[in-house]
Amino acid sequence: MTKLQRIKEIAIALIMILGALVMMTYPKESYPLIVIILAFLFIGRGISSIWYYFTMARFMVGGRESLFMGVIWFDFGVLTGAITSVPHYYVLLYLVGIHGFSGVVRVLRTRETRMTGSSNWKLTLIHGLIDIIMAVLCIVYIKQIDITGIIFGIGVLYSAVMRIVTAFRRTALIVIE
Repeated sequence: MTKLQRIKEIAIALIMILGALVMMTYPKESYPLIVIILAFLFIGRGISSIWYYFTMARFMVGGRESLFMGVIWFDFGVLTGAITSVPHYYVLLYLVGIHGFSGVVRVLRTRETRMTGSSNWKLTLIHGLIDIIMAVLCIVYIKQIDITGIIFGIGVLYSAVMRIVTAFRRTALIVIE
């Protein structure tokens, strides 16, 4: 990672920390903001996946999967943006799905990372366990709208801290002569 990339990651993380603190301070008022953030994230992921398909993946084996996933993410983002007036249960169910799935995947990837001899397997395991805990918190507090902003804020705050940790981590360089 270059110095400019490190500075960019730290700047994004600081903005995320500020946004997370605002969401946790005003949890009732942050619900529409959470829906907008989720919608833009899903739409952005869909567009980037579709762009990746048209620039590179269409020439690759299994590249069509990138197009399909891009369309699904884009549709999911449009649907999320359209449901701003529905109860907060749907947003908490989104958070359960996102945190639960990514937590399980990270915990399962820990074994693979350990087998390769990487020292980052502990960080991956902790990240996965925290994601699973966030999913459980969403299920436990699904009836309280105030908790939606707090849980989402904690997730954003944790992601920001992980960005800062990643920015300061030394990157391994392999040189082939």
